[in-house]
Amino acid sequence: MFQGASSINLDAKGRMSIPAKHRDALAVQCEGRVTLTRHPHGCLLFFPRPTWESHREQIAAWPMSARAWQRVFLGNACDVELDSAGRILIAPELRAAVGLERDVMLLGMGSHFEIWDAAKLAENESEAVAAGMPDVLSNFSF
Repeated sequence: MFQGASSINLDAKGRMSIPAKHRDALAVQCEGRVTLTRHPHGCLLFFPRPTWESHREQIAAWPMSARAWQRVFLGNACDVELDSAGRILIAPELRAAVGLERDVMLLGMGSHFEIWDAAKLAENESEAVAAGMPDVLSNFSF
C-alpha cells in the first residue's frame, strides 16, 4: 500500500525521481514497470503495471456509452520504466494535459499514486476543506 506525500521537482527533460521508500516497493511489485494516465480531476494516475493491467481490462470492457471516458484513461495511458537512477519520464503530452511544470506532488493512494502540480493540489485541497466534509463521511472519526 502506497501512502504519503512527496514534494518532487521535475528535471528539464520531464523526469521525476521516485522516492526511495516507494522505489524499493515498485522494484519488488512490478520490477519498475509502471503506467501513467490522465485523471479528469487534473492529475496523473501512476500505477504499478500489474495493477494497471487489471484496471485496463475493466475499462476496455466498458460499454460504448462510456467511450469518451475510455479515451481519457486508455487513450492517454503511457507505459514507462524506472531508469537506473530511479526516475520515470513523464511524456510531454501528459505533462501538458495536467499542467505539470517543475514543482509536483506525488501522493500515495493505496494501490497507486497521483501526480499533481503542487500549486493545483494546494488549491484543490483548500477548496475541499472550505466545502466541508461530504455527507458520506458524516460517521467517520479518528
